[in-house]
Amino acid sequence: MRRVGSVVRTAQGLAVLRASERSDENAAGAGGNAFRDEIGTMVIDDDLETVGRVVDVFGPVEQPYVAVTPEDGVHLPSLVGSKLYTR
Repeated sequence: MRRVGSVVRTAQGLAVLRASERSDENAAGAGGNAFRDEIGTMVIDDDLETVGRVVDVFGPVEQPYVAVTPEDGVHLPSLVGSKLYTR
């Protein structure tokens, strides 16, 4: 699992995450981008339950925001403050 980031808010039916900063050599060697996955990537929580899929990446290159559209049945307000991951 790779951490995408933490949910900082919800807006227009999306969970908005602030991508985690990565300090590993691979991130530093490629400009230090925190989030490298593509639109459509599945996002999971600590319990390995599917939360949704990435629909947008925006903001500063070093630590972008990631917009996630939730799966049916996911209660968005309960995600605020949660750390989310990709497989």
